[in-house]
Amino acid sequence: MRADKHQNRKKRRWTSILLVFLLLIGAVAGYAYFQYKQGVNQSLNKINKDKKQANVVYTFEGKKDQYGDTNILLLGSDARGKEKARADMIMIAHYNEDKGTFKLTSIMRDSYVEIPGHGKHKINSAFASGGPELMRQTIKQNFDIDLQYYAIVDFQGFVQLIDEAFPDGVEIDVEKKMEKNIYMTLEPGLQKLNGTQMLGYVRFRHDAIGDFGRVERQQKAIKAIRDQLSGFQTITKLPKLIGVLSPYVNTNMATSDMLFIGKDFFSNKKGTMATLRIPVENSFTEPRIKGEGAVLDIDVEKNKQALHQFIIQ
Repeated sequence: MRADKHQNRKKRRWTSILLVFLLLIGAVAGYAYFQYKQGVNQSLNKINKDKKQANVVYTFEGKKDQYGDTNILLLGSDARGKEKARADMIMIAHYNEDKGTFKLTSIMRDSYVEIPGHGKHKINSAFASGGPELMRQTIKQNFDIDLQYYAIVDFQGFVQLIDEAFPDGVEIDVEKKMEKNIYMTLEPGLQKLNGTQMLGYVRFRHDAIGDFGRVERQQKAIKAIRDQLSGFQTITKLPKLIGVLSPYVNTNMATSDMLFIGKDFFSNKKGTMATLRIPVENSFTEPRIKGEGAVLDIDVEKNKQALHQFIIQ
């Protein structure tokens, strides 16, 4: 009899612990959802009515790559939802779930490659011709790497994300005076930039090194954002940050996937994020081609090998 009572007390104790645990999970999930919706509504209130439009629904036949990594195709555009817009930024975020690590590859938009069914053109025209799926096929054909997800980001979403995450701005070293075609003047030196200024910084390209400098700044900006957002405080803000960005993004990623990957991106345990630029050094020429203008005529095999080595190292 005494043993039965002891057993019943033990069972009630574990039932109580389980109930508290389930209530805690429910509270966390509820808080995350509330924060996410708050971020979504905040951005929707800022989007101009004539710009608010339904996202184009894209097919995307993606999968993990042969190394088991999750690769996310990141496309930057000023024309969210317009199928004929060319991609102004082309990046691949490589996420290794087992290690919780990230790498970042930038593909220069003037890379002159074979686009399936369309012949040779600048790679950024693949998006205009067939959306993210044709871009995926183009990257697969030229570099033999699979992409599982895509995210097309309206640059105004980048501005809103920066202003929400960094009320005092992102600290970054502006390497030179920048003003042409970015509708502002950025003076050189270490300083904190708000969202609009950061957008000007990552889009500036009217100098001697053109797009090469812009790609370098884009990678530098992402590293700065990642380095300056870290730890538990950022993880708790993550649902709202994703909510702020969501109205500006067309993606095949579920919100749960974004949260899962995002927690590793901003984890305290993160190491230095390695980056790669395609084309790599000494692997391209810069001819002018009729109908295309100035292009980067790349050594596809050399760049494919560099990309695969970058992923597995």
